[in-house]
Amino acid sequence: QNHPNPFNPSTEISFMLAETAEVELTIYDIKGRKITTLLNDQLIAADQVQRIGWNGVDDDGKNVSSGIYFYKLDTGSKIETKRMLLVK
Repeated sequence: QNHPNPFNPSTEISFMLAETAEVELTIYDIKGRKITTLLNDQLIAADQVQRIGWNGVDDDGKNVSSGIYFYKLDTGSKIETKRMLLVK
C-alpha cells in the first residue's frame, strides 16, 4: 500500500514480490486514464521491500489535481490495483 494515504504532495508505494519478476507500476486517474508510469518492465528481486515515490506529477511534468488515483502493479503473473487519495 502507499503511505501516507491521503497524501499531499507526495506518497510512497511499498511492495514485496514473492518471486523475481519484471514489474510495471502505473498510476491512473478515476476515469481510467494513464497519468504516469513509475516502473516499466524493471526487474525486481523477490523478498525485498521496494519503495517507489510519486509526487503527484503526470508524464508531462504537470501537477495533477486533488482526487482519487489508482496504482496498478503488474508482475506478468499477477496484477494488483490499489486506491490513493491526493488532497491539496
